[in-house]
Amino acid sequence: QVQLVESGGGLVQPGGSLRLSCAASGLTFSRYAMNWHRQPPGKGRELVAAITRAGDSSIYADSVKGRFTISRDNYENTVYLQMNNLRHEDTAVYFCQAVSSSQDNYWGKGTQVNISS
Repeated sequence: QVQLVESGGGLVQPGGSLRLSCAASGLTFSRYAMNWHRQPPGKGRELVAAITRAGDSSIYADSVKGRFTISRDNYENTVYLQMNNLRHEDTAVYFCQAVSSSQDNYWGKGTQVNISS
């Protein structure tokens, strides 16, 4: 059974930092590209960052470029999202997604991030 479990969310002041983790089990992690998505209150889900299976390339939404960094550890079966200089508009539930080359995909249940002074 595939499981993706996000952690690391919480409440932080504007300008602060958080590091999200997504631990994967039940799949061959290195065969999956990994994505972080978020869903702000009352809005749709959006792609925040994505990383290739080997971790050698990544892309970011324009709204987070220069502030967020996605990385992965294929030995620990974990993908990370380092979030710096957080803003009110980063408040959302953050989800990780695993996508294979054959487009199999799995989602975690999400972790809440709140940015508030």
